[in-house]
Amino acid sequence: MTETVATETEVKARMDAPFDEQIIREYLLDNPDFFSRFPELLLAMVLPHGERGTVSLVEKRQEMLRSRVNQLEEEITTLMSMATRNERIYRFNTQLCRKLLDCEDIGELRQVLTAELKGEFQFSHVRLITVHDIDSELSTIWHKRLKQGYYFGRLTRQESHRLFGTEVGSVSLARLSEDNGQVIFAIASEDVTHFHPEMDSMLLEQVRQLLDHLLPKL
Repeated sequence: MTETVATETEVKARMDAPFDEQIIREYLLDNPDFFSRFPELLLAMVLPHGERGTVSLVEKRQEMLRSRVNQLEEEITTLMSMATRNERIYRFNTQLCRKLLDCEDIGELRQVLTAELKGEFQFSHVRLITVHDIDSELSTIWHKRLKQGYYFGRLTRQESHRLFGTEVGSVSLARLSEDNGQVIFAIASEDVTHFHPEMDSMLLEQVRQLLDHLLPKL
């Protein structure tokens, strides 16, 4: 009698216990045609909605699909914009390389480099700056700001004046190969957000490599 009572209690407890939601989830994932076999459930089920009270499962699915489509369209637009920008940079770099290779001296190279970069990207300053050990301000920039080879972002007022003679918004700095001595390739923009630490260095790296190749020959 005791065993029978215990069994009935266990059965009742199991009946009163909530369903294991994970098991239901896995079952529905394994049986995607479940609601097609029981369409009356699909129409009967409702879900809470923040703006419309309750909606059917079909409406909820349509809403989720529309949201996903919008998200994918935004991602595609972003990728297309990046591709267009990268193509522009590639074409510009190709033309710039040809013009720099035709330069006969360092003076002409500086003029071409400055004119092309300012014309294409509206930079405010483009400079090749030689660092001498006796110049403590430039030496500090060389050893600290350019410890990793590159620097993107903002400068202090003192650094800005030393490199460009005035205050600027944001900068891109690169140290050339020490085969050329200590030379900083410096670009400045009036826009404080144009250069930032997370930006891609593709343009700067390609031009830097070309300068490393050309300067010893001029």
